[in-house]
Amino acid sequence: MIVIKLPEGVVLHSDQGWHYQHVAYQNSLKKHGIIQSMSRKGNCLDNAMMENFFGLMKSELLYPGKYTSADTFIKDLIDYIEYYNNERIKLRLNGMSPVQYRKMLTASIV
Repeated sequence: MIVIKLPEGVVLHSDQGWHYQHVAYQNSLKKHGIIQSMSRKGNCLDNAMMENFFGLMKSELLYPGKYTSADTFIKDLIDYIEYYNNERIKLRLNGMSPVQYRKMLTASIV
């Protein structure tokens, strides 16, 4: 099991899926000092970046994959997140990946 020390005040954004509303899930977040933030019903604007990511991930990875095991999906999901952050370009980020864009912004601030 990988244990990561989280900085204080970490916020986890999600939609209102049943699993995010489950008491055991919410208690686990609290136990680890994670603040939960869910989009309001019928309004994903407060969580638009994650809604966009989940939509893309489902259409590019989950639905075409036809997975038969959780282990295979988890491995592919880890690879997809790496690809999404470091290689997948977005027009709204001036044709850069999220990591490239963040580096560019950080360099321009310093």
